[in-house]
Amino acid sequence: MAAVDSILGAPEPDDHRVVHGGRAARNQRHQLLPVLHAIQDRRGWVSRGALEYACRRLSIPPAEAYGVVSFYARFASEPHGEVAVHVCDDIVCGLAGVTVPDGARRVPCLGLCDHAPATLTERFGMVYEAVQTSHAAARYPGSRLLRRIDVVDPDSIDSYREHGGFAALKNAREMGPAAVIRAVTESGLLGRGGAAFPTGRKWQSVADQPVRPHYIVCNADESEPGTFKDRVLLEGDPFAVVEGMAIAAYATGSEKGFVYVRDEYPLARARMARAIAQARDKGFLDFDVEVRRGAGAYICGEETALFNSIEGKRGEPRNKPPFPVQAGLFGKPTLPNNVETLVNVLDILNGEFADSRLFCVSGQVLRPGVYEVAMGTPLRALIELAGGVPPGRMLQAVLLGGAAGSFLTPAQIDVPLSFDGVRAIGATLGSGAVMVFDDTADMRQVLLRIARFFRDESCGQCVPCRVGTRRQEEILDRMLGTNGDSRADVMLLSDIAQAMRDASICGLGQTAANAIASGLTQLRVLNG
Repeated sequence: MAAVDSILGAPEPDDHRVVHGGRAARNQRHQLLPVLHAIQDRRGWVSRGALEYACRRLSIPPAEAYGVVSFYARFASEPHGEVAVHVCDDIVCGLAGVTVPDGARRVPCLGLCDHAPATLTERFGMVYEAVQTSHAAARYPGSRLLRRIDVVDPDSIDSYREHGGFAALKNAREMGPAAVIRAVTESGLLGRGGAAFPTGRKWQSVADQPVRPHYIVCNADESEPGTFKDRVLLEGDPFAVVEGMAIAAYATGSEKGFVYVRDEYPLARARMARAIAQARDKGFLDFDVEVRRGAGAYICGEETALFNSIEGKRGEPRNKPPFPVQAGLFGKPTLPNNVETLVNVLDILNGEFADSRLFCVSGQVLRPGVYEVAMGTPLRALIELAGGVPPGRMLQAVLLGGAAGSFLTPAQIDVPLSFDGVRAIGATLGSGAVMVFDDTADMRQVLLRIARFFRDESCGQCVPCRVGTRRQEEILDRMLGTNGDSRADVMLLSDIAQAMRDASICGLGQTAANAIASGLTQLRVLNG
C-alpha cells in the first residue's frame, strides 16, 4: 500500500469503499504505470494484493490491470528475489560473447551496444537502485550535436548556461511562435526517429489545431537493437533535450509534455528529471513536463502505442487516421518528436544548423560508439571512423537501420548515407543503427536472433504480425537447420512478408521481414 500511496497520495477516509467512475476514473488511469513501477521497485514484483489495492485506488478492473502488467516485459508477476541481473543476449552482445551467470535473466538489447556485452542490475526495496554496465568516458571531437557531452556537467544548469544553454529558447521567445515554426520548416529538418517526416510541417499541424490542450511527447524509447544515440544525449546533455522541448511547446502552444524513457535507462531518467526540475526552478519552463518510465516493450517506440502506455494501457498501436497531430495523447493534438530531432532545433534557432546525422556504430569494429557525420557521407567513411574491423579480419556484412533495416554487402558500403542514397539500393537509415559483422560472425544465428526479436516484441494485436512473426521464425529455423535451400520455404517466407507489410497495423509488422529477406538474398546465408 505504501508504494501505491507514494504515487497517488494518502487515501481519503473510507476511500476503499468509494469507486470513482466517469471522468474521475479516466483522469487517474494514466497513473497506472507509475504505480506499477513503484510496487515493483519496492517488492521486486507486482503481487496480487498490491495490484488489487492499486485497482481500487484507480478504479480500474483488476483483469484489465493484469492485462497491462502481463503486456510489459519489465513487470514481474512472481517474486524473483531482492536483486535481478539482466544480461543482454541480443545481436551485438552475442558477437562480443555473452556469459549468463546462474540466476540471471537473458533480455533483449539494453541500448548499451557501445559497451557490449551489457548488463543491468536492479536492487529492490525501500530504496530502489538500478545499475547499468559501467561506462568509460567518451569524447566527441568535431561533433556539433554531441559537443557539450563530457564538457558540460549534466547535473548543473549553471554549467549548461555557461556553454550557451537556453540561448535558443531566448531567441525563440523573441521571434514568436510563427517565426520559430517557419525557421524549423525552412531548415528542412526531418525527424530523426526513423520515419523522416518534415519536422516543421508536424509542428505547424499541431499549432493550427483549435482543440485544447496540446501535448508534446519526447519519444526516448529507443529499443531497436543497435540503437543508443538517444541514451548518449539524455545522459550527457539532458538540458539540451529540455530546451528543445521548451521551444517546441512554445511554438505549438503545448501546455503539457512527457519524456517517455525506456525502463532500461535509469541514468538517463534520473538526469532528465533533475534537468527538468532545475529548468523549472530557474524559470525556463512555462509548461508542465514530466518523465515517464517505459516498462520493456519495443512496440512503444511507435508513437500511438507510446500514447496508450502513458495513458496506462497496453502499448498497442492505434489505427490511423486520426493522426497524432489531430487526436493523439488523451485524444488531443499531440506533437511527438525524437530526442535527436529536438536537440537539432537549438542549432536552427542559433543559426548553426548543419544537415548531419547521428549514427550508432557497433558490432565488430575497434571503436564502437555514436558518430556524427554530414548527410551523404559514404558508409565506408563512417566505418573507418569507428576503426574498421579488427586486424586480420575481413568485413562480411553491415546491418543498416537496425533490426528493421537491411543487410549490405562489402560491395555496397560506398553508398552515401542520405535518405535518397540508401533508398536507391533498397535500404533505409531507420534509427541510425549500423551493425558491423566481420568474417567470424555466424550470420545464420544473427538472422535467427532478429526473427526471435520480432516474434517476442510483436504486441499481438493484429493477426498478420502476431502469426507472421512466429511463422517467420519457425520457417527460418527449419531452413537453416537443414543446411539447405528450400524453394517452397523461401516462397512461403516471401508470402508471409508481403502479408505483414500489407495488413499489419504498425511499422513493426510492416518491417519485421526486411532484414531476414535481405540476409537471404543479399548475403545468400543459405548458400554460405
